[in-house]
Amino acid sequence: MSEITAQRPPEPDWDTVTDEELIAYREAENRLRASPAARVVTGDPEPGASIGWRQVSLPGRELPVRIHRPDGGGGGADLPFVLHVHGGGFVGTAVQSDWVNSHLAVRVPAVVVSVEHRLLAPGTTLAAAADDGWDVLRHVVEHAAHWGVDPARGAVFGESCGGLISALAAIRAREAGLGLRAQVLVNPAADVTGTMFDHPSIDRHAASPALSLPQLRLVQRLAVPPGTDARALSPLHADELGGLAPALVVVPTEDPVADHGRRYAERLRAAGTPARLTEYAGAGHAFLSMPGLAPQAGAARAEILDFLAAHL
Repeated sequence: MSEITAQRPPEPDWDTVTDEELIAYREAENRLRASPAARVVTGDPEPGASIGWRQVSLPGRELPVRIHRPDGGGGGADLPFVLHVHGGGFVGTAVQSDWVNSHLAVRVPAVVVSVEHRLLAPGTTLAAAADDGWDVLRHVVEHAAHWGVDPARGAVFGESCGGLISALAAIRAREAGLGLRAQVLVNPAADVTGTMFDHPSIDRHAASPALSLPQLRLVQRLAVPPGTDARALSPLHADELGGLAPALVVVPTEDPVADHGRRYAERLRAAGTPARLTEYAGAGHAFLSMPGLAPQAGAARAEILDFLAAHL
């Protein structure tokens, strides 16, 4: 840990951070998360997976995605696919999730497409990141032969802010008639409205090392600036949650947004959407992307694997 700790950039004051400080911190932190040194925390990829980058042409932009697939391509048959969205609203990279995604690719087996979505920043709101998740999902389905996947066997999987984006993608998929088999939401931040902070877990874990209250305030400021419809970007406040893909909601108990996941699972069930809620005692926010520090990550990965394999 000494090497990665020495490389980690100092955190700015999240309540007063300037645009320049935020970008500088993000670039330094993401270089670290994508470096070989970070594997001691983020975990080693499954050796039976092929991992690489691809550019996806979307309306008005090119977006990088990180592809995980089993070596040998799954025996020539079209595989199911998992659209993954990494955690981190204003910082984060798909590389930090190689441990879990490569394992899923080999063990489900499936093609896992991890979206390097636009990160929150002044001028880049949550709506842009949500569009990235949805547009890549739709692209994979519409060009399934190009990806070597079965468009009828797809799932979404996201962590933290990526869990919010994945939940929104599942709702949009239902509205567009795009069938999904499953959704996996890990420590999802499901609410960016004014009620975002009105949950006991926010107060209880406000000083969480992986996600603090000042960071959450920054996420909200960037995600939904004045004039933005925050309800439209908050799955917890969606008008209709029936008819969605079955959900696995994974909640670490030592997480400021733990109640977001709990309440969202309750709302899904009340609407008639099958939803399993699993809590991991003693785990903190982002634990799934830190298996070198969080012993609960292994059990969570196994549960996600079993859930996806059963539905795909």
